[in-house]
Amino acid sequence: MHWPFCQAKCPYCDFNSHVSASVDHARWRVAYLREIARSAELVPHRVLNSIFFGGGTPSLMPPETVAAIIEAARASWPMANDPEITLEANPTSVEAGRFAGYADAGITRVSLGVQALNDADLRRLGRLHSVADAIQAYEIARKYFERTSFDLIYARQDQTLADWREELRRALDLAVDHLSLYQLTIESGTAFGARYAAGKLRGLPQEELAADMYQATQDICTAAGLGAYEVSNHARPGAESRHNLIYWRCGDYVGIGPGAHGRLTLDGVRHATEAWQMPGEWLARAEHGSGESLRAPLPAHEQATEFLLMGLRLSEGIDMARFARLSGAPLDAGAVAHLQDLGMVSVETGRLRATESGRAVLNAVICELLP
Repeated sequence: MHWPFCQAKCPYCDFNSHVSASVDHARWRVAYLREIARSAELVPHRVLNSIFFGGGTPSLMPPETVAAIIEAARASWPMANDPEITLEANPTSVEAGRFAGYADAGITRVSLGVQALNDADLRRLGRLHSVADAIQAYEIARKYFERTSFDLIYARQDQTLADWREELRRALDLAVDHLSLYQLTIESGTAFGARYAAGKLRGLPQEELAADMYQATQDICTAAGLGAYEVSNHARPGAESRHNLIYWRCGDYVGIGPGAHGRLTLDGVRHATEAWQMPGEWLARAEHGSGESLRAPLPAHEQATEFLLMGLRLSEGIDMARFARLSGAPLDAGAVAHLQDLGMVSVETGRLRATESGRAVLNAVICELLP
């Protein structure tokens, strides 16, 4: 469920997010419910295991909208006995004040966009909260939700390896059970991208320092009992994001909201879906039939490529037989053997996994494996 609105646009963000002076919440609520009903007609009787409210900033949604969406989903599909229902939230005091309402609505897990435990860097990143706000929001979230995660960005401007080590240990001292830890990337089309192109984004770490920060992340989190189950995600055993695992394992999911993508098996054929990106256009289309801009069958080679790209991000790796079924041919044995010799991958009981060394250069590993 994609909510496209934010209070402000962060300079590093290339997500489909928009700042709007006003939002007609009643109108948007009805549009979401229409899209749920339309999607349920496409894939009836499937078991619903998880719901993820992403954005944008879904913690700007009224709790009654969240409750209506969850109730409509429950009415549209048989739901698992223990569904994971996640909402992304910014840790401002205003949004933390809605946590009780979200818990009453049915949210079971919150993912907080903390991003930094340093006030100066929060301002550089365009965030509207302070470190004190973030810690208070995290403590409130732990009172109301079964599970709480938060995000941090590293390899920030002028950040040293010692700075990051200290910040990460401080995060772990909060007794978290899930952390999403992302290296800052400069994307075109963002404010940071424009500054970087103009030579005005100074202090970014060199590649070697960024690699050291990545390795420190693995070492510190593993020692604390939060191993990397995915390249950028760390969790205690059993606290992994079940919803995100559906993406990485190439399962089926419905994408609702502006710019949302989905993957659905229809009549035995896996399809890609996309929704209209601009909020106003999506809203009008959803109100008058469908917010979907694309639904197309995925060719076998694209399914196999996606399976490899997503699955090798996971520590569990991929089932090589499933890849062969999707692609019509097995992975190149010579490429696999070469990567094994380099210590980049391992093969055991039919599963191909990237090693710790391989995950550090995963793009290169994947390029070697893809024809």
